[in-house]
Amino acid sequence: MLANFKKDKGDYMGIAGKLNDNAAVTAEVRSFLPNDFGLYNMAGNVNEWVFDVYRPLTSQTLRDADNHDLNPVRGNKFKRVETDEDGRPVEKDSLGRIKYRYIQDDELATRDNIRRGDALNYRDGDKESEAFYDFEQHTLVSDKARVYKGGSWADRAFWLSPGARRFKDEDEADRTLGFRCAMSRMGGSATNDKPSGNQFKVKQRRVDRRYK
Repeated sequence: MLANFKKDKGDYMGIAGKLNDNAAVTAEVRSFLPNDFGLYNMAGNVNEWVFDVYRPLTSQTLRDADNHDLNPVRGNKFKRVETDEDGRPVEKDSLGRIKYRYIQDDELATRDNIRRGDALNYRDGDKESEAFYDFEQHTLVSDKARVYKGGSWADRAFWLSPGARRFKDEDEADRTLGFRCAMSRMGGSATNDKPSGNQFKVKQRRVDRRYK
Protein backbone atom coordinates (compact mmCIF):
# COMPACT_ATOMS: atom_id res chain seq x y z
CA MET A 1 0.00 0.00 0.00
CA LEU A 2 1.29 3.46 -0.90
CA ALA A 3 0.61 5.39 2.28
CA ASN A 4 2.38 6.72 5.36
CA PHE A 5 1.84 4.17 8.15
CA LYS A 6 3.87 2.07 10.57
CA LYS A 7 5.02 -1.13 8.91
CA ASP A 8 5.93 -3.00 12.09
CA LYS A 9 6.77 -2.47 15.76
CA GLY A 10 9.08 0.53 15.87
CA ASP A 11 9.35 0.69 12.06
CA TYR A 12 8.07 4.16 11.24
CA MET A 13 10.07 4.62 8.04
CA GLY A 14 12.61 1.82 7.65
CA ILE A 15 16.30 1.52 8.41
CA ALA A 16 19.16 3.53 6.94
CA GLY A 17 19.54 2.78 3.24
CA LYS A 18 16.20 0.94 3.11
CA LEU A 19 13.59 3.66 3.58
CA ASN A 20 10.09 2.47 2.73
CA ASP A 21 7.94 5.62 3.03
CA ASN A 22 10.51 8.36 3.73
CA ALA A 23 8.41 9.79 6.56
CA ALA A 24 9.06 9.20 10.25
CA VAL A 25 6.01 11.32 11.17
CA THR A 26 3.62 13.19 8.85
CA ALA A 27 4.57 13.48 5.19
CA GLU A 28 3.97 16.20 2.61
CA VAL A 29 0.45 16.12 1.16
CA ARG A 30 1.45 14.92 -2.32
CA SER A 31 4.02 12.37 -1.21
CA PHE A 32 1.72 9.52 -2.26
CA LEU A 33 -0.81 9.02 -5.04
CA PRO A 34 -4.39 10.27 -4.51
CA ASN A 35 -7.51 8.13 -4.60
CA ASP A 36 -9.93 7.96 -7.53
CA PHE A 37 -11.55 11.23 -6.42
CA GLY A 38 -8.23 13.08 -6.44
CA LEU A 39 -8.03 13.29 -2.63
CA TYR A 40 -4.68 12.77 -0.94
CA ASN A 41 -3.84 10.92 2.28
CA MET A 42 -7.28 9.42 2.86
CA ALA A 43 -5.33 6.46 4.24
CA GLY A 44 -2.37 7.04 6.50
CA ASN A 45 -0.51 10.21 7.52
CA VAL A 46 -3.11 11.35 10.11
CA ASN A 47 -6.41 9.93 11.36
CA GLU A 48 -9.50 11.85 10.37
CA TRP A 49 -12.48 13.05 12.40
CA VAL A 50 -15.73 12.08 10.66
CA PHE A 51 -19.36 13.17 10.86
CA ASP A 52 -20.76 10.43 13.07
CA VAL A 53 -21.09 10.07 16.81
CA TYR A 54 -19.78 6.73 18.04
CA ARG A 55 -21.90 3.78 19.06
CA PRO A 56 -20.78 0.14 19.26
CA LEU A 57 -22.19 -1.66 16.23
CA THR A 58 -22.07 -5.15 17.77
CA SER A 59 -24.48 -4.64 20.66
CA GLN A 60 -27.38 -7.12 20.57
CA THR A 61 -29.50 -5.21 23.06
CA LEU A 62 -30.31 -2.31 20.76
CA ARG A 63 -33.66 -2.23 19.02
CA ASP A 64 -32.17 -1.95 15.50
CA ALA A 65 -29.36 -4.46 15.99
CA ASP A 66 -30.25 -6.52 12.90
CA ASN A 67 -29.77 -3.54 10.59
CA HIS A 68 -26.72 -1.88 12.12
CA ASP A 69 -24.44 -3.14 9.38
CA LEU A 70 -26.64 -1.33 6.84
CA ASN A 71 -27.03 1.85 8.88
CA PRO A 72 -23.66 2.65 10.46
CA VAL A 73 -24.32 6.40 10.83
CA ARG A 74 -26.05 7.03 14.14
CA GLY A 75 -26.80 10.70 13.57
CA ASN A 76 -25.76 14.21 14.47
CA LYS A 77 -27.19 17.64 15.19
CA PHE A 78 -28.34 19.42 12.07
CA LYS A 79 -27.54 23.10 11.52
CA ARG A 80 -28.56 25.87 9.18
CA VAL A 81 -27.17 29.30 8.43
CA GLU A 82 -28.35 31.89 10.94
CA THR A 83 -30.40 34.56 9.16
CA ASP A 84 -32.03 37.90 10.00
CA GLU A 85 -35.71 38.88 9.67
CA ASP A 86 -35.30 39.29 5.90
CA GLY A 87 -33.84 35.81 5.48
CA ARG A 88 -30.31 37.04 4.79
CA PRO A 89 -27.27 35.57 6.58
CA VAL A 90 -26.29 37.54 9.65
CA GLU A 91 -22.91 39.21 9.96
CA LYS A 92 -19.96 36.83 10.15
CA ASP A 93 -18.07 36.40 13.39
CA SER A 94 -14.75 38.08 14.25
CA LEU A 95 -12.83 35.37 12.36
CA GLY A 96 -14.87 35.76 9.18
CA ARG A 97 -16.83 32.53 9.66
CA ILE A 98 -20.49 32.12 8.72
CA LYS A 99 -22.72 31.72 11.78
CA TYR A 100 -24.85 28.59 12.13
CA ARG A 101 -27.56 27.58 14.56
CA TYR A 102 -29.11 24.21 15.47
CA ILE A 103 -32.39 23.35 13.75
CA GLN A 104 -35.41 22.96 16.03
CA ASP A 105 -37.92 20.13 15.58
CA ASP A 106 -40.86 22.47 14.93
CA GLU A 107 -39.06 23.81 11.84
CA LEU A 108 -39.10 20.39 10.18
CA ALA A 109 -42.84 19.84 9.80
CA THR A 110 -42.66 20.24 6.01
CA ARG A 111 -39.39 18.38 5.52
CA ASP A 112 -39.26 14.83 4.19
CA ASN A 113 -35.57 14.08 4.68
CA ILE A 114 -35.18 15.33 8.28
CA ARG A 115 -37.60 14.63 11.13
CA ARG A 116 -35.54 15.72 14.15
CA GLY A 117 -32.94 18.41 14.54
CA ASP A 118 -31.06 16.41 17.16
CA ALA A 119 -30.69 12.92 15.70
CA LEU A 120 -27.93 11.65 17.95
CA ASN A 121 -30.11 8.90 19.43
CA TYR A 122 -32.89 8.91 16.84
CA ARG A 123 -34.64 5.50 16.67
CA ASP A 124 -31.63 3.60 17.98
CA GLY A 125 -33.35 2.55 21.19
CA ASP A 126 -30.42 3.49 23.45
CA LYS A 127 -32.48 5.46 25.93
CA GLU A 128 -35.38 3.02 26.01
CA SER A 129 -33.41 -0.23 26.18
CA GLU A 130 -30.92 -1.73 28.59
CA ALA A 131 -28.04 -0.53 26.40
CA PHE A 132 -27.57 2.77 28.18
CA TYR A 133 -24.12 4.31 28.44
CA ASP A 134 -23.03 5.19 31.97
CA PHE A 135 -20.31 7.63 30.96
CA GLU A 136 -17.06 7.54 32.98
CA GLN A 137 -18.36 4.70 35.17
CA HIS A 138 -18.71 1.72 32.83
CA THR A 139 -17.85 3.21 29.43
CA LEU A 140 -16.38 6.23 27.64
CA VAL A 141 -19.16 6.23 25.04
CA SER A 142 -21.47 9.24 25.11
CA ASP A 143 -22.99 11.72 22.68
CA LYS A 144 -19.60 13.47 22.66
CA ALA A 145 -17.77 10.33 21.52
CA ARG A 146 -16.86 10.88 17.87
CA VAL A 147 -15.66 8.45 15.22
CA TYR A 148 -12.24 8.81 13.64
CA LYS A 149 -10.69 6.62 10.98
CA GLY A 150 -8.14 6.50 8.17
CA GLY A 151 -5.02 5.50 10.10
CA SER A 152 -1.89 7.57 10.72
CA TRP A 153 1.88 7.46 10.49
CA ALA A 154 1.92 5.70 13.90
CA ASP A 155 -0.76 3.10 13.06
CA ARG A 156 -0.43 -0.29 11.43
CA ALA A 157 -2.11 -1.22 8.15
CA PHE A 158 -5.24 -2.59 9.91
CA TRP A 159 -6.39 0.91 10.84
CA LEU A 160 -6.09 2.17 7.26
CA SER A 161 -9.15 0.17 6.25
CA PRO A 162 -12.26 2.37 5.67
CA GLY A 163 -14.26 -0.01 7.88
CA ALA A 164 -11.98 0.35 10.93
CA ARG A 165 -13.62 2.72 13.41
CA ARG A 166 -12.26 4.16 16.65
CA PHE A 167 -13.62 6.85 18.92
CA LYS A 168 -12.42 9.70 21.07
CA ASP A 169 -14.14 12.47 22.99
CA GLU A 170 -14.74 15.41 20.66
CA ASP A 171 -12.91 17.76 23.06
CA GLU A 172 -9.70 15.69 23.03
CA ALA A 173 -6.68 16.04 20.76
CA ASP A 174 -3.96 13.69 19.57
CA ARG A 175 -0.72 14.08 17.61
CA THR A 176 -1.96 11.55 15.05
CA LEU A 177 -5.48 12.95 14.67
CA GLY A 178 -6.70 15.81 12.52
CA PHE A 179 -8.86 16.50 9.51
CA ARG A 180 -8.44 16.73 5.75
CA CYS A 181 -9.26 19.72 3.59
CA ALA A 182 -10.58 19.39 0.04
CA MET A 183 -11.93 21.86 -2.50
CA SER A 184 -13.09 21.87 -6.10
CA ARG A 185 -10.66 23.29 -8.60
CA MET A 186 -11.61 26.83 -9.63
CA GLY A 187 -10.58 28.77 -12.72
CA GLY A 188 -9.57 27.68 -16.17
CA SER A 189 -8.58 24.23 -17.32
CA ALA A 190 -4.89 25.17 -17.26
CA THR A 191 -2.85 27.51 -15.08
CA ASN A 192 0.76 28.65 -15.06
CA ASP A 193 1.29 27.17 -18.53
CA LYS A 194 0.70 23.67 -17.15
CA PRO A 195 -2.16 21.30 -17.99
CA SER A 196 -4.79 20.82 -15.31
CA GLY A 197 -4.98 17.73 -13.14
CA ASN A 198 -2.41 15.90 -11.06
CA GLN A 199 1.10 15.66 -12.39
CA PHE A 200 3.48 13.02 -11.06
CA LYS A 201 7.14 12.50 -11.62
CA VAL A 202 8.05 8.90 -12.31
CA LYS A 203 11.11 7.88 -10.36
CA GLN A 204 13.65 6.30 -12.67
CA ARG A 205 15.35 3.10 -11.64
CA ARG A 206 18.86 3.72 -10.50
CA VAL A 207 21.49 2.23 -12.78
CA ASP A 208 24.68 1.07 -11.10
CA ARG A 209 27.59 1.76 -13.37
CA ARG A 210 30.72 -0.25 -13.12
CA TYR A 211 34.00 1.28 -14.06
CA LYS A 212 36.99 -0.82 -15.03
